[in-house]
Amino acid sequence: MNWSQDKIRAFRKALLDWYDAEKRDLPWRRDQDPYHILISETMLQQTQVATVIPYYERFLTLFPTVAALAAAPESAVLKAWEGLGYYSRARNLQRAAKQLVADHGGQWPQTAAALRELSGIGPYTAGAIASIAFGQVEPAIDGNAFRVFARLFCIPDDIAQPKTRAVFDRVIRQVIDPARPGDFNQAIMDLGASYMRAKDPDPAHSPVAAFDESLRTGRVLDFPVKTKKPRPRPVPYLALAVHSPAGYLFVQRPSTGMLATLWMFPLFECPPDIPMLDHQLQAAAAQFEASSGVALHLADGGFKPVRHTFTHQQWQMTIVTAETEAFALDYLPGRWVPATEVDTLALPTVQKKLLAAMGLGEA
Repeated sequence: MNWSQDKIRAFRKALLDWYDAEKRDLPWRRDQDPYHILISETMLQQTQVATVIPYYERFLTLFPTVAALAAAPESAVLKAWEGLGYYSRARNLQRAAKQLVADHGGQWPQTAAALRELSGIGPYTAGAIASIAFGQVEPAIDGNAFRVFARLFCIPDDIAQPKTRAVFDRVIRQVIDPARPGDFNQAIMDLGASYMRAKDPDPAHSPVAAFDESLRTGRVLDFPVKTKKPRPRPVPYLALAVHSPAGYLFVQRPSTGMLATLWMFPLFECPPDIPMLDHQLQAAAAQFEASSGVALHLADGGFKPVRHTFTHQQWQMTIVTAETEAFALDYLPGRWVPATEVDTLALPTVQKKLLAAMGLGEA
């Protein structure tokens, strides 16, 4: 980074003048409450702004304070999060609230380093809270910041590599406005979501076009440099829709791992060495009987296969059905749920897709 102090000051002025005139009207920007910032930034991870807004407003209605979130049943928090995915974010959010209440008496740490001691708060969220809520001169380096500064300075480092964050941290610390660090970080977010977005950018009309080295050299789309992730691995499952007069059988997933503690139909992974559906059904029925003590006669439900993609896996699910008498769930972490009460459970999106395929709900 070889900008002069005069150029840095000119950049700050151009960026913040534009932000003052054009900043997005977002509900979490209407105050500097660190709780509001934490909720919004946690929700915005992997999720678009338009999707987050109604979730954010509903979440604050249900849990208006850190103390309210800390005291809430986890099931209520997960239900409020339903549809956002990445449920570990919701659990970490509640853990952080409990830490604030138990360890800090409800008072917020005001430095990025101290904020990172809270559950689930990484460098970006810590920088956002510290700068916006407490005026600390800290970068908030998210995907927008990577893209904006990679293009401004033609930074060749691969942003998929964890060590690259330190490169951007050094650059941003040289140009961040010490008088308005929170507004500076939010202006970079808005710039990365508009003129300098990933697809179809409009850098020529950006308020900082004069400072954009990638625009000057005609290499805008070359930045940021990022290696591609491997394609998600396909994982075939049988999803058991077991029905009795008491309702559908739902089991609670383990307390760790993917979709932890959420409710789903029982799933059985299809071993690759059992290719025929009849044999797969027999194997799943045998596994079910071994875990529950109940023999089931499973049948292909005739429903269209359901696919759901996670970061590293794509679940490919065939729905199979069985009718049975209600039996005691002594060996399963499960419950019988009438169809009219299914929506009271905290369900992951993948389970909603299964229900929708069966005509029992919307995905």
